[in-house]
Amino acid sequence: MPGLTPGTVPRTGRRVAVVGVALSDCGRVDGPTPYALHAQAARRALADSGLDRSVIDGFASAGLGTLAPVEVAEYLGLRPTWVDSTSVGGSTWEVMAAHAADAIAAGHTNAVLLVYGSTARADIKARRRTSNLSFGARGPLQFEVPYGHTLISKYAMAARRHMHQYGTTLEQLASVAVQARANAATNPDAMFRDPITVEDVLSGEMIADPFTKLHCCIRSDGGCAVLLAAEDCVPDTAKAPVWVLGSGTSVSHTTMSEWEDFTVSPAAVSGRIAFERAGLTPADVDLAEIYDAFTYMTLVTLEDLGFCAKGEGGAFVEKGRLLRDGELPVNTDGGGLSACHPGMRGLFLLVEAVRQLRGEAGAGQVTKPGGHLPRVALTSGTGGWFCSSGTVLLGRG
Repeated sequence: MPGLTPGTVPRTGRRVAVVGVALSDCGRVDGPTPYALHAQAARRALADSGLDRSVIDGFASAGLGTLAPVEVAEYLGLRPTWVDSTSVGGSTWEVMAAHAADAIAAGHTNAVLLVYGSTARADIKARRRTSNLSFGARGPLQFEVPYGHTLISKYAMAARRHMHQYGTTLEQLASVAVQARANAATNPDAMFRDPITVEDVLSGEMIADPFTKLHCCIRSDGGCAVLLAAEDCVPDTAKAPVWVLGSGTSVSHTTMSEWEDFTVSPAAVSGRIAFERAGLTPADVDLAEIYDAFTYMTLVTLEDLGFCAKGEGGAFVEKGRLLRDGELPVNTDGGGLSACHPGMRGLFLLVEAVRQLRGEAGAGQVTKPGGHLPRVALTSGTGGWFCSSGTVLLGRG
C-alpha cells in the first residue's frame, strides 16, 4: 500500500476499523493443537480482510505459551513491532482491542492481529489436563481458597445477592439460557442447538446454588481472530470496514470482600466510558454481544450498561428481548451458554458483532425494521469473577 510501511505511520488521529474476522474450527476439535487453531483463525481472518500479511505490524495474544504473545507470533511467522499480552480473563480481548485501536490511532502501528485458540474440551477428554477449583492460593486469594470458594461459587453468590435485593427469580435467570439456545439454533457453528425450556434449566444438575448445569457456559474447543487496521488500509480491504466507535475498560476487585456491591459489575464503568467516547447511548445500540459464562452475567451486565435500570434486569430478560428478533438481540450466535466457550471467549464477541454488522450471519442475521442491517453493535467482556470489564462499540458505515 502506498505510503504505509510496517512499523511507521505518516500521521496520527486516524480512524480504526475491523477489517478481518474469522473462526477456526470450533466445538469438538480433537486433532489440532491450540497453536494450529491460532494459525487457522489467523489465516482465515487475513483472507477475510483481503490484505497482505506484510501490513501486520502489531500482534496481541494471551493464554498460550511461556512468553505470550512471542511464542504465538513466532509460530505464525510474524515479527511485530507492537505487542500486547494483557490477560484479564474473559475481558482480555475487548481490553486488547481498545489498546490496539488507541495504538493505531496514535500512529504506533498500522494493523494489529488479535488471535486466540484453545483445546480446553479436548485436553480434558484426553486427560492432558484436569478441571481446577481455583486460580491459585497465593496473594489475596489465599484468604478465600481454603474455604472452597471456586470461581462458579463466586458468581453464584453474586446472583443470590441480586435475587435477595431485587427479587430476581430463578425463572428469569433461566430465560437467559433459553434465549441463548434459541439464538444458537440458527448458527451452524454452535455446539448445542436443540431447544431448551425454563423447566429444563431449573431441573438440571445443581452446580453451585442457584446455578444448575444449563445456567453455566459449555466447554468447547475453538479459536478466532480479528484484524484491526488504520483507515489508510481500508481502500485495499475486501469488505466494507466496521469502525471502532469507542471503548472503555475497568477493573474492580480480586478478593470478594473488596467488592463493594455484588449487584454491580465493572461494566457499569467501562460501558459509561465507551458510550461517552463514542458519543452514543444504549438507545443507539442495535445488538449486544455480552460475555455469558453464567446467566447472571448477562442479566447484570445489561443493567450496568444502561439497557435497563438497576434491579430490573430480571423483568427485562424474561420477555424475549434477547432473541435474534427481539427488542435487543443479545449473543446472537448462542453465546458461551450454547455456541462455544473454549476459555477466554471475549474475542468471539467481536467476531459475531462484525459479522452481524456486515450482514454475514446467514439464518441468524439480525435485521431492523424495513429489513435494514444493524448499524451499531456493543461487545462487553467480563474477566475473572466480575474483576474486569472491557466494552467496545462498533459501527457500520
